[in-house]
Amino acid sequence: MTDHGDTPRNPLAEDAVVLDAKGLRALAHPVRVQVIGLLRKHGPSTATRLAELLDINSGAASYHLRRLAAAGFVEEDTTRGNARERWWRAVHRSTQFDDMELAEREPEATLAYLQSVAAIYAMRTQRTINELQTMPRDWRAAADMSDMPLRLTPQEATTLREELWAVIAGYRRDSPDAAGAPADAERVGVIVQILPELDAPSNREDTAQEDTAPEGVARGDDPR
Repeated sequence: MTDHGDTPRNPLAEDAVVLDAKGLRALAHPVRVQVIGLLRKHGPSTATRLAELLDINSGAASYHLRRLAAAGFVEEDTTRGNARERWWRAVHRSTQFDDMELAEREPEATLAYLQSVAAIYAMRTQRTINELQTMPRDWRAAADMSDMPLRLTPQEATTLREELWAVIAGYRRDSPDAAGAPADAERVGVIVQILPELDAPSNREDTAQEDTAPEGVARGDDPR
């Protein structure tokens, strides 16, 4: 799920934290999911700087950072700052949520967390679209939004996911310091969504009901 993955573990999820019940509850808030994302993208920051990016007050940012620290997602960066200014850094590079039993035990926290992630994906997409016309031509040509409906079994969907992971794993991962990247390389968000649209069962039920109509009776006719 999200940038996390199910079993077998996403090969991109090196240095990942696997959510347990405590972590899931801590991330069941959209601001905390955004804070984690910003620290992973830009590197260490202060509550004041995060508050400016998120358009919230610094007190709220500090509160969310403390909650994240209590759950082990962030820690104080003691190499920066001073007595008046605390810096924070992300402890992990990614988050992995692959426990279906946990999702069933914590349905409300799971829903809140996944809704927050989905909302952030939508927000990032909209921000890029709004800026698309001002981007260099090469980047406008490279950008893509595609919707490719398939009809798969759960096993085929799992295979597809793993094959996509394998392809993506062959490319350079992003990091706050962009170490080893060419000068013209930029951060690129690849959002993979394999979301079942479970309207098929009702269709199959309708088909099964139609197939049991008495022989010689037209579909929709009253057999009496």
